[in-house]
Amino acid sequence: MKKILIVGAGQGIGHALAEQLTETAELWTTTRETAPRVPSHHTAWEASQPFAPDVLPQSLDGLVYCPGTIRLKPFERLSLDDFEEDLNINLKGAVRVLEAAMPALKASPHASVVLFSTVAVSSGMPMHASIAAAKGAVEGLTRSLAAEYSPKIRFNAIAPSLTDTPLASGMLRTERQREAAAARHPLERIGTADEQAALARFLLSDESGWISGQVLHADGGMSSIRKFS
Repeated sequence: MKKILIVGAGQGIGHALAEQLTETAELWTTTRETAPRVPSHHTAWEASQPFAPDVLPQSLDGLVYCPGTIRLKPFERLSLDDFEEDLNINLKGAVRVLEAAMPALKASPHASVVLFSTVAVSSGMPMHASIAAAKGAVEGLTRSLAAEYSPKIRFNAIAPSLTDTPLASGMLRTERQREAAAARHPLERIGTADEQAALARFLLSDESGWISGQVLHADGGMSSIRKFS
């Protein structure tokens, strides 16, 4: 049974992934407060804090870093503190966890790491400057570490578009907002946490053993398709 660390397993994609893996993997999880509703070795952790490696097993087969932000502001209203907070949660938090988990990942014969980006990195979108900059750094980290640690550890990232999670709830409060968001996607709907979790689960599995250094766009076609009306 694989040993998997899910950082940010309290809700959204992280919790959906924990539910999908509960029967097939031994889980280590972190949340800011309440433990996820699945069997796991749980630790409360904030992305801005150091990560203690002693909470991890000696060998770790997979790591998924789910914490993220959605900050949509015009550039003129973004402060340096906004950029720093997005960078701290999305990039630096992942680095803190990876630094602590690297000995355990290296102890596994075939470890896999999954990070999360956003479609806004590859597709320029207004009011996304801060989050796109932070997630762009995550994509750079993914490719660099995939090269540095191959063939021992695989690194990949998932770049979703708008997904129906608590983090995105402010953008999906009304039926009108949901319909408008769905219409912007070639597949004409919003993504689900279960779909993103299923892709992360695949990237953790042996079936994806020849995939590394990739950014997979689970975005309803947003990054690559243009439909003519």
